[in-house]
Parts: sequence; C-alpha cells; structure tokens
Amino acid sequence: MDLKKYITIVPDWPKPGIQFKDITTLMDNGDAYRYATDQIVEYAREKEADLIVGPEARGFIIGCPVAYSLGVGFAPVRKEGKLPREVARVEYGLEYGKDVLTIHRDAIKPGQRVLITDDLLATGGTIEATIKLVEELGGVVAGIAFLIELSYLDGRNKLDGFDILTLMKY
Repeated sequence: MDLKKYITIVPDWPKPGIQFKDITTLMDNGDAYRYATDQIVEYAREKEADLIVGPEARGFIIGCPVAYSLGVGFAPVRKEGKLPREVARVEYGLEYGKDVLTIHRDAIKPGQRVLITDDLLATGGTIEATIKLVEELGGVVAGIAFLIELSYLDGRNKLDGFDILTLMKY
C-alpha cells in the first residue's frame, strides 16, 4: 500500500516555509491505519519487543495499537509534570530552548526489550531523549519505528547504532 497517498501535505503550517505532514488523514482511513500499524507490529515481533514506549502525543497514537496487537504493555513518555508517580527525567535541546521528558521509574524492567514508536523522525531530539530514558531504566532499545522520516533533517544521525523502521521518507 502506498501510504503517502494518505498523508496530507499542509503548506506553510505551522509557519511559512514548512510543508507539514498531516497523519490524521492516514489515521481516519481504517485500511491505511491498520496497514501501517501491522507493518510496525511485524517489525516489533522481529525485534522481540517486550514493551512499547512512545513520546506524547503522536507516539501514543502509533504505539498503543501496536502494543495491543502484540499483547504487551505500553509506557508513555510525557512532558514534565504530567505523570503522577516517581519519574526518570531527561532535559533535551530544542531549536530555541530546552524541554524535559519523563517516564515512570517503574515502567521498564531491567533487560526488557523496548520498541520506541513515534509518528515522525525529524531532527531526532525527542527520540534521542526517549532512548536515554529507556536506557537509564535498564531497558534495551530493540528498535525504533516511525510512520514518516524527514530524511533531509538528518535525525537518523542522532540515532546511530539503533535499528530504525520508517514506513515513508520525504
């Protein structure tokens, strides 16, 4: 299936010059969403993932159906102040400033094989921070899966040494 047919390109959003890749038109098509999810499920099986982890919010949209299909758990990575129990935290750089991601300290058991999911690989900063959280808790990053990769932003370079699946490249 050509999944790019289900991505809507929105010019000049959220600011002039950006060609935003809107995944909601893939998600609202049951066949396309199922196909994309099934591709990631198969990848997760090959990687023998014990747990799926995804950063908010679109990592939830990708990761939760994968976890459900595999019969494994899903652990959310959230912005600071969103999780109610003890967390591990990592600060990471944005284009202008810094942000913080957190995960519950008991979300990952040492040695657990973790598949990280998100909708888009751009500069790689969010996933690099997510990897640090997984590894801090003793998890093993088995693989990383995205719907879309913006290859011209070189985010893959920040993820050197990790196995990556992307379903579409721009």
